[in-house]
Amino acid sequence: MFATYINCIAVIAGSLIGLLLKRYIKDSFKEIVFSSSGLVTIVLGIRMAIGTTNALAMILALVLGGLLGYLLRIEDSIMALGTRLEKLTARKGQEQSSDHSFAQGFMSASILFCSGAMTIVGSIQAGTTGDFETILVKSVMDGCMAVVFTTAYGIGVAFSSLFILLYQGFFTLAGSTIEPILGEVGIAEMAAVGGVLLLMIGLGLLKLKSFKTANYLPAMAIAPALAIWLDKIF
Repeated sequence: MFATYINCIAVIAGSLIGLLLKRYIKDSFKEIVFSSSGLVTIVLGIRMAIGTTNALAMILALVLGGLLGYLLRIEDSIMALGTRLEKLTARKGQEQSSDHSFAQGFMSASILFCSGAMTIVGSIQAGTTGDFETILVKSVMDGCMAVVFTTAYGIGVAFSSLFILLYQGFFTLAGSTIEPILGEVGIAEMAAVGGVLLLMIGLGLLKLKSFKTANYLPAMAIAPALAIWLDKIF
């Protein structure tokens, strides 16, 4: 779990730096920050999505996962959690953000930091072999992105460290059991679907199309199962 703790600290540190920088960014420059964040997120998403080994599995996973997410109202639940965290951490007399930027930052950053193959592979490596290198590299990358996202969304990004702790902690502790089940195909498909989710976030940052991205999170769990099943059939 040591590597996961380092990752959480890196995100928190990056968020604090971003919060300091945000004070000096004029409102007229905020559009530049959102555009830059959106473009970088889209590039990361495309790079991950094209790594799919089975496009059919990815499409089916997104459709089925999206339907399940909408039925379970996952995005609404995460946004409500973000709003609750904002209330708990707000200073007395301080008003809540009217645009839900805290909750949006919490949700978007959580997906960004936990959707890639480095999260799964690195956590499994850390838990089974004690190799922290992948997660440490990811920590540096996440810390840098936390700076950018915090200047756009605010301190809500820092609270994504809670999601990192739970998600990466799970793969670290259960890595020896999960790795043989997922295999390379399963991990690749999880990362590919994660890339599509990043594309959704990026398009939202650019104000081109708004998605309820969190509703598609079940697709990341469905994709490996479909990919492994289709791989056996075909």
